[in-house]
Amino acid sequence: MIERYSRKEIKAIWDDYNKYSLWLEIELAAAEAMEKFKIIPKGISKKIRSRAKVNVKRILQIEDKVKHDVIAFLTSIAEKAGNDARHLHKGMTSSDVLDTCFNLQLKQSGEILLKDIDQLLFSIKKQAIKHKFTLCMGRSHGIHAEPITFGLKMLSFYQEFSRNKNRLKIAINEISTCAISGAVGTFANVDPRIEKYVAKKLKLRIEPISSQVIPRDRHAQFFSTLAIIASSIERLAIEIRHLQRTEVLEVEEFFGKKQKGSSAMPHKKNPILSENLTGLARLIRSTAIPALENVALWHERDISHSAVERNIGPDATVTLDFALSRLTTVIKNLNIYPKNMLRNLNITNGIFFSQRVLLELTNSGFSREESYKVVQQSALRAWKENSSFFNIIISNKKITNKIPVNKLKKLFNFSYHTKKINIIFNRCLKKK
Repeated sequence: MIERYSRKEIKAIWDDYNKYSLWLEIELAAAEAMEKFKIIPKGISKKIRSRAKVNVKRILQIEDKVKHDVIAFLTSIAEKAGNDARHLHKGMTSSDVLDTCFNLQLKQSGEILLKDIDQLLFSIKKQAIKHKFTLCMGRSHGIHAEPITFGLKMLSFYQEFSRNKNRLKIAINEISTCAISGAVGTFANVDPRIEKYVAKKLKLRIEPISSQVIPRDRHAQFFSTLAIIASSIERLAIEIRHLQRTEVLEVEEFFGKKQKGSSAMPHKKNPILSENLTGLARLIRSTAIPALENVALWHERDISHSAVERNIGPDATVTLDFALSRLTTVIKNLNIYPKNMLRNLNITNGIFFSQRVLLELTNSGFSREESYKVVQQSALRAWKENSSFFNIIISNKKITNKIPVNKLKKLFNFSYHTKKINIIFNRCLKKK
């Protein structure tokens, strides 16, 4: 996580001050519950809250000596709160605080990411509707296949990010648990009612069974979901990069008046934002494997997961927030060139109508094998000679003896390829 790829709101979730503030809220919520159930004297939590201050510098100074972050935190709070602080952390273990806090941070980050996806969906949907019937070439293996529309391209991404939104909601729900269960999860020294109280106050659910930690399969699902979203970002970014190539130029990233594309070549306008998104997607995906490996801890817990999560928690969420925001900007300001799309449609002289001719020949009595052979030969000839596929087809007496020229002409119609577009849009955009 570096400043270049960080946005303020989500970055603040992961700074030390917010982390220690959340620790304090967890400890105070537990103290309130202990007061409620007459485990500690009444009024303790209120007194501590009025005196306790989060001092990041002091906590780090103490940690440098004691080599334990939670002990350093509790010592720092006690310095301000006085003797009443002895009632904090009663029967709890460090992971009760650390894991509950980590899940809170992931939940808070996830909620920001949901907003990011909503903004991206809005921008994609707008382009999809605007270009619903803007013809362009569909490509398979990078080769011209059959016509589609640019709106349909955008609609496919809209649907994908809608699925991503649902995945993220599920992942946030999965991670939104709280554990206040003691050293090995047995509640030997802490009443289970404390956990229930803290969970409710922090808007989390209780972890049904924990060891010393909250099970890491939950976290693996969360980071795997972020990785899937990153892959969707890359798919859209790569589409833009391919369509911006000079010989294609069907779309183009917005280029500012004072922007410069190359230190050596003044003519360059490069798809740098989409390329950057491809790189960021790689980085985000790289957090999924260590998250999966964190699931297999020794017995009730070891700390092999700790250093991993201190890194991937902020890195994955902050980077994904930035990437989603950047992609929204790219889509919103995308330059789209329908004339170039039409030009590219026509460069193969109509050979993409080959399937229509093939089907009509089979309907007219030709075998599929014979139909395929004659259509393929005609299409390859048109491509090789840079001549009209239609003219080659109508010059073949074998074909015209079976199918009149005026009927063949009707096969070469772009509207044939767009006649079901409304059905697809209605399926994807209908209100649920």
